[in-house]
Amino acid sequence: MLTGLSAFPLTPLRDDELDEHAFASLIEDLVNAGVDSIGALGSTGSYAYLDRTERRRVAQLAVTHAGEVPVVVGIGATRTAHVQALADDAQEAGASAVLLAPVSYQRLTDDDVFGLYEDVTAGLSVPLVVYDNPGTTHFQFSDQLYAAIAALPNVASIKIPGVPADPDAAAERIATIRAVVPSTVTIGVSGDAMAATGLSAGCDAWYSVIAGTLPHAARTIADPAIAGDADAARAASARLQPLWDLFREHGSLRVTAAIAEQLGLVTQNCLPRPIRGLDARARSTVRSTVDELRLS
Repeated sequence: MLTGLSAFPLTPLRDDELDEHAFASLIEDLVNAGVDSIGALGSTGSYAYLDRTERRRVAQLAVTHAGEVPVVVGIGATRTAHVQALADDAQEAGASAVLLAPVSYQRLTDDDVFGLYEDVTAGLSVPLVVYDNPGTTHFQFSDQLYAAIAALPNVASIKIPGVPADPDAAAERIATIRAVVPSTVTIGVSGDAMAATGLSAGCDAWYSVIAGTLPHAARTIADPAIAGDADAARAASARLQPLWDLFREHGSLRVTAAIAEQLGLVTQNCLPRPIRGLDARARSTVRSTVDELRLS
């Protein structure tokens, strides 16, 4: 299940309320595009800005509209008891798996993070994806911590933050992680610009931001990479380099939201405040990039 192209959609708001219709439409688009799984309430889904009731509803909508496509639901929160409650909600909604990042306000230690996963996995009946995202959590996993957490029950995948740009170095990095985790634990690359390299270097999955809004564009990279055609995957990724440049400059969430707004998939100002999205100049650049790349 936790292999292939996993699409992470926005959780769009309208007038500061969950836009259920727009979210359901995004999920249905992903199903029609043939993604392998859907990651609801990831960082692109703004999970940290939503309360428990909103997150429960998002999980329910995602599972309902995904049909047979597995849904991975994010359960990250700053307090273990809250994570456990969110895990219960996700499982009751019918999630196929859950996604957990070590969210914090105070800096966490390795013991804190291991204890979080130990406590949460003890009450799970579905697989768990370890979400390593130092850009948002400011926590750095070591390979030793990967190994310790991967040995816990129900841990099924690790979403790594990226791979080196050099293909040989990327393959070496993936081999290093594989050497310390069970063979049953898949490795998924994130950081969309690194997807072609990561998949070709041996990652089992691509946990993708752009696939949540433009799944067909993501498949032009994922399909050849999974089929073993590294050159075609890299060429497809290179074609999208202007998009990756925008991600680097403005952040993938704001750019993806601007694209979704431009294409009419969500309403304007769909992000939760205080996030205000891109300014007019940046939006114009995004619009030009979408048109030039024929992403609409």
